[in-house]
Amino acid sequence: MSEIEHLMEEARDVAAQSYSPYSHFRVGAVVVAEDGRHFAGCNVENSAYGSSICAEANAITSAVAAGVRRLTAVAVACLDTDECYPCGNCRQLMREFDVAQVIVQDGAGGTRSHTLAALLPHAFGPENLQNG
Repeated sequence: MSEIEHLMEEARDVAAQSYSPYSHFRVGAVVVAEDGRHFAGCNVENSAYGSSICAEANAITSAVAAGVRRLTAVAVACLDTDECYPCGNCRQLMREFDVAQVIVQDGAGGTRSHTLAALLPHAFGPENLQNG
């Protein structure tokens, strides 16, 4: 099994733990730290929709809580649709941690790999906040 297939399997496994009683849209994500460690997260919904947490954000914050500051890849899987791309907020969160590769389901049983720059062109990042 390739590394990408393994990551997608991990993402599907954690998607099964999703708490999504409102949308029934079960999403799982696995982020890969620069040192190779994997951190998983699933979406956690809330009846106050704005309080819901995306799988990607859940996985990223778990990595950050473990001291990670650079992520090399994020794999995203959904059990309830063929394709599953990160929302804009999660793309911006990925930008903060220099994610290079975003791996998603392709709708035909395979995967697609994208650079974050392709998914979030002209991104706003820490360098935009520097003076001068």
